[in-house]
Formats: sequence, C-alpha cells, structure tokens
Amino acid sequence: MTTYDLVFEGGGAKGMVFAGALQAFEEAEYEQGRLMGTSAGSITAVLLAAGYMVDDILPSLSEKLEDGTPRFATFMGVPESFSDDVLNASLIKKVLTSIDLPLIPESWEGEADKAIIRGLLKSRIYRHIFSFEEAGGLYSADAFVEWLIEKLDADGRNLSDKSLAQFHEATGRHLTVIAADITEGQMLVLNHNTAPDLPVVMAVRMSMSVPLLWQEVIWQASWGTYRGDDIAGHAIVDGGLVSNFPIELFLSTSPHVVALMGEPSEDVLGFLIDEKKEVPDAPDKPGVVDDKSGIDLGQVASVRRIAGLANTMSQAHDKFVMRDYKSKVVRLPAKGYGTTEFDMTDERREALIRAGYDVTKTHFETPTFETGLFDQEAIDDVAESMLMP
Repeated sequence: MTTYDLVFEGGGAKGMVFAGALQAFEEAEYEQGRLMGTSAGSITAVLLAAGYMVDDILPSLSEKLEDGTPRFATFMGVPESFSDDVLNASLIKKVLTSIDLPLIPESWEGEADKAIIRGLLKSRIYRHIFSFEEAGGLYSADAFVEWLIEKLDADGRNLSDKSLAQFHEATGRHLTVIAADITEGQMLVLNHNTAPDLPVVMAVRMSMSVPLLWQEVIWQASWGTYRGDDIAGHAIVDGGLVSNFPIELFLSTSPHVVALMGEPSEDVLGFLIDEKKEVPDAPDKPGVVDDKSGIDLGQVASVRRIAGLANTMSQAHDKFVMRDYKSKVVRLPAKGYGTTEFDMTDERREALIRAGYDVTKTHFETPTFETGLFDQEAIDDVAESMLMP
C-alpha cells in the first residue's frame, strides 16, 4: 500500500472540492504521509492530521444555522469590537486629535473624540472600513476560529489548545501550513520544527487570512520564535501571497529544506484547484450580497485588483513544479466558483465535490501517474529560495 505526502492548494470556499478528491484517495486505499496546505488547504491538512476521514469532513461542509444559513457563511464576519490600543492608535483617532473642536473645552476633547469613534463603530459598514484600515481586512475570522476549535476537540480529540509541537506529539502526524510574514517579507513554513510553540489553531488562522478580506494576525511573544527568530509583533497573512502550492518542499533534497521538512519522497501528490476547468452539471451561482449593509464587498475594485496581484505572485514559484511534475498534480475543477462563496447552495457544493472525485479517480487510473521526471537541482533551488527572507 503506497503512502503519499499530500499537498493542498489554497482557494477559499473552492477548497470544498478536496472532499471529493479525498473520497477517491481513500477508495484507492492509499495512505496519508506528511500533510501540507496553504489557506483552505491548511484547513483540510489539519483536519486530516487530527484523524478526520472524508466521511467525517462531509457533514461539516453542509452545516447550517437554525435559520438555514450555511455555517461557513459566518466565516466572513462583521468585526464586532476593537481593543483600546487599536482605537487609540487608529487613523481616525489621530485625525480627531488634530482637530480643535469649537465650543468644547480642551480638557473634554479626548472624551468627545472617543464618543465620535464609538458612534461611528455602531455602523456595520464603518466597522468593515475601520477593520480594513486598522487590521488589514474587511472581515473578522472569529467564527472560523470557533469552528476550528470545535472540530479539533470533537470526539475527545482535545487538540485545539495544542502548540504545533504538542499537536505533532499527540497525533504523530507531520503537519505543515504556509503563511506570509508581510512585516519581514518572507514565507513562513509552520510546523513542529520551525515554530514549535505556535498554537495550531493560530497557524491555520494565519494561513487562511486572505489579504484585505480577513484581518491580519499579529504574532504574539507567547508563541515563541520562528526558526529561532523573534517575530513578535509581525503581521501575518495568507500563505497564498507567497506560495499557494509549495509542493517542492516535499521534493527537495537541500539540507536546509530537509532540516525543516524531513527526507524527500517521490511519493508526493498535490491537489491543485483549477479555475479554468469546468465543473460538470454545476448549477448557476445565485446572486448574493455579502451582508446586511447591502454592499457586495467582493466587488470592491481595489479588493479585486489586489486579489489578482496576490494570485499572480502566489503562482510564480509554483508554476515551475506544476509543469514539470504534472504527473503528481491532480487538477481539480472549480471554474465559476468563488473564493468567498461560503454560502454556496447544496446543489453547487455537491457538484463541486462530485467533480473532485471524478477527476481524482481518473487520475489514479492513468497508468503513468506514478511516474514523472523532474530536475532535482532546479527543485532544490526553488525550495531554498522560498525559505529565504
């Protein structure tokens, strides 16, 4: 029975296609080895590392609230509160401080400024704007963190409070998630070797934080170091900003990479979300609005432009391996599906999962899928360059 190291690409809600791919993987009776993911891929990777099988994951994809709203739709939450430190350091606070309010004694102006800010923050729209400016993203991910904690603790697992080192010890699984340190300008390869004291929940939270959409995460001193470096106070976002599909980290023989990832293996399988590949029989996406403000924030021009730039940058490193190691890459259909389509209908979700299953099953039935030549020296060069700040 072959054991494969698995890599899962980022893609937001499109990552539901992984469930179909895993159905085919389990049906073929292959075993999981090391696990690595970026963004949505990191969520799949951590669930597998926690012992979930695809039959355990599928019900999670269709969870609904009492009013029938898909639970995943809550992952794009309206920011509800901000710390005093954030409020006091905010741009609006600095602007108000610089303005001499007429008819108000100077000793009262500080309280007046606070009252103005509190009044503005009663508006859902302004909380989005304030979060975008001061926390790097339009949305809060509190509901996602709550969901992940629930899943990691389900059925007596009790894994949500574990650091990456403790998680590795408890599960015996080699889990790696990819994030981006935008303060230092470097890719973060987060696992029990590189960031042993980092909480596993926060590692995944960092990895899924699409820039401008979800609030960035500030690395806390209590989370220890990254590869021995103190990065407390650094802003961390979605690993897709630097590499959405870093399969080369499992292939590289470079001593620097092996020290972080373990010995390379040719038995590697990557699940890539292909937005150009049709999903057969997929129902049309219904028109939706992101929240009760009535504004479709996904259509904000600046958000779409920067997301496009991020997608281009994330693929620059990865396309080399996708091309030369294509026998080990399963291209999963996702055309017409949105990164933030967490409220997709049951019918669209089922079509996406079915397409993932069919494509993966066909891939396994291709006689040459277990073979493939690649340039080892070039792989090592790319993998080493990804680890350089």
